[in-house]
Amino acid sequence: MLVQTKKTMTNNVAFVSKAKAKRAELIMFTSQLSIMLSSGVVLSDAVDAIASQGKPSSFRNVLLDIAERIKGGDSFSTALAVYPMIFNAMFVSMVEASEASGKMSEMLEVLNGYLDEEAETHKQIKGALIYPMIMLAMAILATSVLMFFVLPKFTKIYDTKGQSLPKITQVVVGLSQRMTDVPSVITGLSAMVAIAGGFYYFSRTPFGRHALDSMTVRSPVIGTMLTDSAMTRSMKIMATTVNTGVNMLDAIEIMRKSCSNSCFSSLWSEISEKIQAGYQLSESMSHAANSRLVAPGIIQMIQAGEKSGTLGSVCEKISVFYEKKLKTSIKTATTLIEPLMIVVMGIIIGTIAIALMLPIFRISSVIAQ
Repeated sequence: MLVQTKKTMTNNVAFVSKAKAKRAELIMFTSQLSIMLSSGVVLSDAVDAIASQGKPSSFRNVLLDIAERIKGGDSFSTALAVYPMIFNAMFVSMVEASEASGKMSEMLEVLNGYLDEEAETHKQIKGALIYPMIMLAMAILATSVLMFFVLPKFTKIYDTKGQSLPKITQVVVGLSQRMTDVPSVITGLSAMVAIAGGFYYFSRTPFGRHALDSMTVRSPVIGTMLTDSAMTRSMKIMATTVNTGVNMLDAIEIMRKSCSNSCFSSLWSEISEKIQAGYQLSESMSHAANSRLVAPGIIQMIQAGEKSGTLGSVCEKISVFYEKKLKTSIKTATTLIEPLMIVVMGIIIGTIAIALMLPIFRISSVIAQ
């Protein structure tokens, strides 16, 4: 029955395209596989054993299929590449590099550490956003009640008496009426969909993607976080690959594939071209078009590592530096979110409150007429 299941998974194209895994499952798999390989267990048997111990799930079926592919003659990296939704280009490239260097256990340990830190970062960001999101939901609820239930009552009173509402109240009432008018809502939603579609199409073009990525990198807070994250990951990959004997060009290619931002991808591509032309890594970094993405002090440290033959350990220290800097950037960004939300919600609710209070102040004189 198990063999039949494996064969079915291998030939099921629909399963391959839809297969996904939780971050925790991927972290656990990488950790267990690293330990088992360092203990001398054969790769296919290790993957099979991890799958057999797991609970029935889509990821378990993926692992069974990967084990079967390895037994059928595929390399581990080739088997992983079948599932790009689970194992991204960086993961596959690092495994491929470890196959060439013969140090897969060490590489998997590094991957596990990276995945673990990435999960922790996501957890911190989500935790920091919970309170602002609750505030936003409460503000939307309060705003909706005021606009759609309270203000219309004053409108009727003023209309009955032939009096006009204060200007600011008229604006808010007009907005609430437009939001409840079906044709206006349809027109507004259509415009939003058209804008979103145009933006999506623009972001998928090479020029649009590069323009948006450049704008993101240059932004004050988000840009710092993105740069710190990319450099942490890149320097960690460089340290690991250099220490495990991976070719420099292969290491840079892994770094390029690990970057989702086109600015960093272009940086590593240009550096790779310069190294092939005979330049050192530090020289390539300083002469690259996007050299501003790498601090001058970092380039000097890499140059010192090249001269002393300790590039791996230097890159490891740089990754630790950027990792600490990233945590500080995340803390700064999440700290700014709360007061920013308070200011924005205060302006919105304050405006509606003023629009509500002005008719109340004049209601007695209006009724008297």
